[in-house]
Amino acid sequence: MGLDLEYQEGQTPLNEEEKEGLKIKSITTQGELDQFEQLNIEKAIEWTISKKFKAERILTEKFIKDLHKKMYDDVWKWAGEFRNSEKNIGIKWTQIGIELNYLLDDTRYWIQNSTFSPEEIAIRFKHRIVSIHCFPNGNGRHSRLMSDIIMESVFGEEAFHWQQSNMVKADQTRNEYIACLKKADNGDINPLIEFAKN
Repeated sequence: MGLDLEYQEGQTPLNEEEKEGLKIKSITTQGELDQFEQLNIEKAIEWTISKKFKAERILTEKFIKDLHKKMYDDVWKWAGEFRNSEKNIGIKWTQIGIELNYLLDDTRYWIQNSTFSPEEIAIRFKHRIVSIHCFPNGNGRHSRLMSDIIMESVFGEEAFHWQQSNMVKADQTRNEYIACLKKADNGDINPLIEFAKN
């Protein structure tokens, strides 16, 4: 029996090769997968809390890959590796490294020049990295954790609350989150900032 996944709006379907990367073969449903991923993510969050990262380390391709690996390595063989397939969202997979470097350069500039408030810098980073869609899966949760790390480690501020939700379940909170992302796609970042803060 294979892995039977049900995708919510805004989630990225995995191709068959990516599904083969599942380390725990007893997982067959979306609910089981969500549970194992959440346990892995909680370990990654504990790791981020136990460390104090400098901006120079956070804003690197290596850290972005390492964080994804920490979040998903118990579940997926490809954790921490950039995708090598096209998805329903995101840029062409061959452009990931280039676009990510542009984002990292822009973010360093925003921080050095106080171009935006700390919240706006973190959310602009989150929005851009999720639109690049670096990984086969887990991009939303990864981007939210990255923005929290930027808030805490770069700016010494409290992490976002994200409505106290991991946004995995299809509910009103997830629908509101997707609506805020779409507004950010159209140039209005403020609803996403407000959503993250509450």
